[in-house]
This record gives sequence, C-alpha cells and structure tokens, in this order.
Amino acid sequence: MRSPERSQAPDVIEILRQGDVDVEGRMPWSSNGTYLVGVCRGGDTIRAVYKPERGERPLWDFPSGLYRREVAAYVVSEALGWRLVPETVVRDGPLGRGSLQRFVDADFSQHYFTLLEFPEHHDALKAICAFDLVANNADRKGGHCLLGTDGRLWSVDHGLCFHEDPKLRTVMWDFEGMAIPEHLVADLERFSVPDELPRFLDDEECGALEARVAAVVRRPVFPAARSSRPYPWPLV
Repeated sequence: MRSPERSQAPDVIEILRQGDVDVEGRMPWSSNGTYLVGVCRGGDTIRAVYKPERGERPLWDFPSGLYRREVAAYVVSEALGWRLVPETVVRDGPLGRGSLQRFVDADFSQHYFTLLEFPEHHDALKAICAFDLVANNADRKGGHCLLGTDGRLWSVDHGLCFHEDPKLRTVMWDFEGMAIPEHLVADLERFSVPDELPRFLDDEECGALEARVAAVVRRPVFPAARSSRPYPWPLV
C-alpha cells in the first residue's frame, strides 16, 4: 500500500527527537502509563503520545521496554513503504526513557468494527491485517485502528509485537481465507530488516520477523484463527 510522501515527516521526527516535552495528562483506559504531551521546538508544537518504560506493567511473556516495540513497528512500517504507523521515536521524557509518537487527530467514534462496514476502507484494513501477521501483534484491539482527520487509516499501540513465539491476537479475522493483495506481497518480497531495527529488537526477534515475512510471501492468504486465544480483551 503505497502512500503519498509525508511532506512534514522530517519536521515531525525532528520535533519529536529534539523538542521540549510537556505532559498534558494521562490517557484514559490505558493499562500502562500512557500520556498525552505537547512537544515544542522553536515555534513548532505538536501533540504526541508518550509511553515511558517506568509506566509499564510487568508481563510474564514480554520483557520490559515495550516502548522499543512501538518504535520498531514504525521502523518496519516505513521500511515496507506502508506508512501505517505515526512517526515514533525513543526519547528521554519527564518520566524517563520511552516512546514518543505523533498524536493522530482522529474520529474516535470509529474503530475496526465500524470501519469494516465501509468497503472503501477495506484495502487499508487489509494492509493493517497483513502488518499484524508479520509483526506478530498480540494485542490488536478494534480501537487501535484510527480514522484520521486526514482521511487515512492509522495503526497504533504496538507494544506487544515482534515476539519470537507465535502470539497473534487480533479482532481482524474477517478477511480469513482471502488472498493478501499482490502489491502488499510484492513489498514483503522486497523487505529486509532495516539496519536500525536491532536497536529495538534482539537477534531472535529480528530473525523471527524475517521468517514470518517469508511465510506470508510463500502463502499470501489471510489465515483463520487457530490458537486457543485468538482475540484480545477488551475487543475495542
């Protein structure tokens, strides 16, 4: 899924990396500490979502430092050319080291289940679904698909991705048995692990990512739910 160039992307990344961070408040309904912040550099200010490692709840199956997986998702999405994930960087913020992701202005009454009702969104939803297959997303809730005010669909909340073991838990099973679009498969065929990805994932996780990409290329079909826990909770 090729998208128009983001004319503001370099500026956004620079602001996220270098700007002063001011916490506006904690995001509601987040299981981990997640904060809405303003980021100011020079005369430019943007809003961002800040996820410090200090705010993470310990998990038995994922190591601490989930924020690094948020950045890894952005890196992989960009490397594929799909541009599904808002600009995301690692930053030292007011509550310590964590991820900082551009806040998406969106219609928050919309989510996966409502967007699925409109065929014009299906191509973008299939791209997100394909991304989840290779990222091994263990927590794709409906509310993690955002309809931006720019008219685009965005994918957010990737802290539980890239485990080396199969972990796929998602609400996006509606495309079961359908062929993955050819242009997405072509992008996956060209994919190689970006040089910066080992900063965020270990060698085994990078290797597992490559293996999942190769598996999708060999059999480019959206799978059926087979695990004992195929859905996340809550669903939205």
